[in-house]
Amino acid sequence: MTSETTAGLLIGSLNPRTVPLDLKSVYLWIFLALAGMYAPAISESPLRVVFVLPFILFIPGYLLVAALFPARGDLDGIERVALSFGLSIAIVPLIGLALNYTPRGIRLDPIAVTLVVFSLAVGLIAQFRRRELPEESRFAVQAGTYLAAIKEEFAGNSTSRVDRVLSIVLVAAVLVAVATTVYIVVVPKEGEKFTEFYILGPKGKAADYPTEFMAGTPQTVIIGIGNHEYRDITYMVETFAVESRFDNATNQSTIVSATLLDRFFVTVPHNQTVEQPYTFRIMDSDTDRLEFLLFKETPPEDIPESNLTSAGYRDLHLWLRVH
Repeated sequence: MTSETTAGLLIGSLNPRTVPLDLKSVYLWIFLALAGMYAPAISESPLRVVFVLPFILFIPGYLLVAALFPARGDLDGIERVALSFGLSIAIVPLIGLALNYTPRGIRLDPIAVTLVVFSLAVGLIAQFRRRELPEESRFAVQAGTYLAAIKEEFAGNSTSRVDRVLSIVLVAAVLVAVATTVYIVVVPKEGEKFTEFYILGPKGKAADYPTEFMAGTPQTVIIGIGNHEYRDITYMVETFAVESRFDNATNQSTIVSATLLDRFFVTVPHNQTVEQPYTFRIMDSDTDRLEFLLFKETPPEDIPESNLTSAGYRDLHLWLRVH
């Protein structure tokens, strides 16, 4: 084959009018899968699962099979479908493993981009390889022919009993794998339930905390709450100005007094984090600690000073030197 012929085949493969119907359908489904991942109207509906699962479990393998076996007689319909599922299940984890060693990591955007690039690349190869073949030898999806072949595969007299049993087992295995994946995606298992509670300096870093200042001057920290409780929660935060005394005999600090400074509510949706500035004033120079208590339920009416740190769902403190 001359270079001119190869160039002509390549240009002809890129012509949208010459793209085979099955590959056009696959490219359209890739577009729908991207919409299922990024379009809010679809990504927040059950259609997300319908569009994205075939993109992960079938399309990469189907396009690779189309590139490797462009001729009609290379494989029959059942073999192509089964091999498409098998190769997709192998390709996607390998792509994830490769992305794990890149700066982008295993996240939605790099996985989606890599799968799209891989699918389009092998799709173009499949188009080119089919164009090399005579038209009557090219693979093409013919629904009527495949339905008749499937019917003959399972009910025809020409097929041995062993072949029919193996075909049934193969189809059943694929259906079980798809159904299991759909169930896992639609009904994900809840992991550990917990809440993140932290404070940052005024610049949003775990540094430069206001720990030494004059009494009565306003000081600011950033309070962060991360909700991983599998439900939306309205948390309550209480802050206390605490005066404590260190007991050398027990090597522990005991609370002398605790004054409630503030109480406010923060609503955090599941799997999201809210960070908000908090400004406080310490009027008593004997205060040596600022205590933060987080509640996800209704707090007790009166909190004993001796039980202050264990009264909340989460607690933090900031040691102070007030002049």
